[in-house]
Amino acid sequence: MTLALAFGGTLATATLPGIAADALAQKMITLTAAKRTNSITVPVGKSQDVRTDTPFLEVTLGDPEIADVNPLTDRALSILGKKIGTTRVSVYGEGRKLVGVFDVEVSYDVSALANELTQRFPGAKFRVSSVNGRILLGGLAPDSITLDQALSIAREFGPQVINAVQVASPQQVLLEVRFVEATRTAGRDLGVQWNAWSNNGRFIGNIGSEKGASSLPIAQAVGTTAAGVLSGGNPFGFMVGSLLVKGMHIDVALNALEERGLVRRLAEPNLVALSGDTANFLAGGEYPIPVSGTLGQISVEYKRYGVSLAFTPTVLGGSIINLKIEPEVSQIDRTTTVSVANGISVPGLTVRRASTTLELRDGQSFMLAGLLQNDSVTAQEQFPWIGDVPVLGTLFSSKSYQKKETDLVIIVTPRLARPARPGDPLRTPLDNTLPANDLDFFVGGKPELDRGPAVRGETAALRPFTGHMIEFPQGGAYVVP
Repeated sequence: MTLALAFGGTLATATLPGIAADALAQKMITLTAAKRTNSITVPVGKSQDVRTDTPFLEVTLGDPEIADVNPLTDRALSILGKKIGTTRVSVYGEGRKLVGVFDVEVSYDVSALANELTQRFPGAKFRVSSVNGRILLGGLAPDSITLDQALSIAREFGPQVINAVQVASPQQVLLEVRFVEATRTAGRDLGVQWNAWSNNGRFIGNIGSEKGASSLPIAQAVGTTAAGVLSGGNPFGFMVGSLLVKGMHIDVALNALEERGLVRRLAEPNLVALSGDTANFLAGGEYPIPVSGTLGQISVEYKRYGVSLAFTPTVLGGSIINLKIEPEVSQIDRTTTVSVANGISVPGLTVRRASTTLELRDGQSFMLAGLLQNDSVTAQEQFPWIGDVPVLGTLFSSKSYQKKETDLVIIVTPRLARPARPGDPLRTPLDNTLPANDLDFFVGGKPELDRGPAVRGETAALRPFTGHMIEFPQGGAYVVP
């Protein structure tokens, strides 16, 4: 697009109404004869005034959809940004002599973004610029939370933001996790247990333990000889057998078993992650799963199971840690096996997982519980034919019922970690022990000797060592708030 200025054959000079010449000059970019090519950045929806030291008669605009040019005088013009992109403006004087060339880049309003960031985060040092239609955010942020908020504000001004901001002190978080499984089992075995042989010595049935033998006729119709053994310590079973079957020494076992619950640790991982990053942990394995292809070919995929953990920490102000935690405990379940082609059986998984987000201070702990799992097993054994007889069949049968209830408990403690000085060795609990000699081992009964108390220092902080470390109280005592 070409604009030609005509002022009755002569060149005229004028200013816009209400704007002084000095004020207009302060807003303008001046193009001199020594520098005929200049780069100008214009925000979308705003204008930039350009001034030349030589009068011009004609202006050529490369792409009118990106920018618009409005002549103000014979020495000044205004460029309006319309769309993100780049274009070129050429200015010609008398005799189509080239006065100057402007490479115009229309970008987002980075000055308004810079003012907004300055007001929101006075302690941060952000730098905002525009590169190829994108917002370039640089500078220094005090923490990752400030950086995330600044990026969110920048995306409101433009969808494409280049993050070149450095965090002053990136925090590292050590997460101590304990997976504890509390199991409560209840069992009850009720019934009569038999040991029986035929006359030729062939074993017929065995329900229970054998502690002795005596040959007694059970039933003439069957023609067998029973070896009944009383399960020790159960006089009630012997009494019932003597009353119901007179003259026979019957092996009767009436058991009533109840087991208390047990507690065991499944895993106790310690993970370290930078603030804003995700750390993962898996203690378990993988089992193969056959997958049928389009041409009937079978490939193998592996499914993970065991104890897994994924957490994303974010360090806030005041030593507050925001945690997103996703723990999971899974095990192979043979009761949900599925048969596929070619007689291949694929077991299922019993999965207990949780996903939560919370905020804790450095050293505080929290616990997740209530991930219950109930398993019930009922088994019945009976003497052939006789066990089906009502009432009397109870004496010739044995029933077993087992119920197992498992509660998964997850205890999590986040701690702020910091690296130590290079070259300083890390200390472990084994550094304070020595292997026992023969005298201490056989006479004193000591498998190892104590080298001495751990060196913790006089304050609450450990001496710096290479790697990551956490703060311990004085004297080596470990305290969970």
